[in-house]
Amino acid sequence: MPSTRFRLNGVETSIDADPDRSLLDVLRGPLGVTGPHFGCGAGECGACNVMIDGRAVSSCDTPLWSVADKDVTTVEGLGDAERPHPLQRAFIAEQALQCGYCVPGILISAAALLKQNPSPSSAEVKQALDRNLCRCGSQTRMVRAVLRAASEMAAG
Repeated sequence: MPSTRFRLNGVETSIDADPDRSLLDVLRGPLGVTGPHFGCGAGECGACNVMIDGRAVSSCDTPLWSVADKDVTTVEGLGDAERPHPLQRAFIAEQALQCGYCVPGILISAAALLKQNPSPSSAEVKQALDRNLCRCGSQTRMVRAVLRAASEMAAG
């Protein structure tokens, strides 16, 4: 089995796995990263989103070979309980999650947006989150949370 090397949440990682296996399978399987969730399996719902070199990408239809020598960030790489990312703090403050299944992918999509556009409009946030499906009806609060995080990040 060939080895694929990449940076996972800032840590150099090497995995011996079928290079055609989906990144989601490798993350959740041998690497034990549970933030990205399996949703549709076709790259349509956003539950499995990760950042690859700063872009939000569905990991369920991304082959492992395509992340060689790249930076892969999952929700675990944004922050933790001791040092949460501003998006994580804002989602809690705005009560922007209910069941939570879609939230890791949405946080990744939002983080990728803020990386590219630190001061997005409400319309730009909605567009960035458009490919993330949420059935709980928290979308308005999620948009407010992303705008709140952007404001907090701009203030330093």
